[in-house]
Amino acid sequence: MATVEFDKSAFEAAIVTENSFVLVDFWAAWCGPCLQFGPIFERVSDKHPDITFAKVDTEKEQELSAMAGIKSIPTLMMFRDGILLFNQSGAAPESALDDIIAQARKLDMEAIRAELAATATSAEPDPGTDV
Repeated sequence: MATVEFDKSAFEAAIVTENSFVLVDFWAAWCGPCLQFGPIFERVSDKHPDITFAKVDTEKEQELSAMAGIKSIPTLMMFRDGILLFNQSGAAPESALDDIIAQARKLDMEAIRAELAATATSAEPDPGTDV
């Protein structure tokens, strides 16, 4: 599958609404490491047609980049079922990207959702105590 360009609405639809398996490359045309990573990202996308591989141009999509907390580029984010599983700055070699995907495929997403729900519940203040 070829990579697709994401803007804010496409990002929100894919991550939040559609709950897809999505890898997002935050990049810019002036960034040398971004340009080196681009072909790797494209090659890996061809191996995984069931995953959405998206690129976000941080120069064009500054609001989205700020919302995602992008501090340096390239930054790779991986979402599965609407959950952020991976967030790392820096270019990755093809073998590392393949490995990250393989690990994400093996995850028990039901267990992760349960863990996140338990964490959220334990983080909520007790209504009977002063905060």
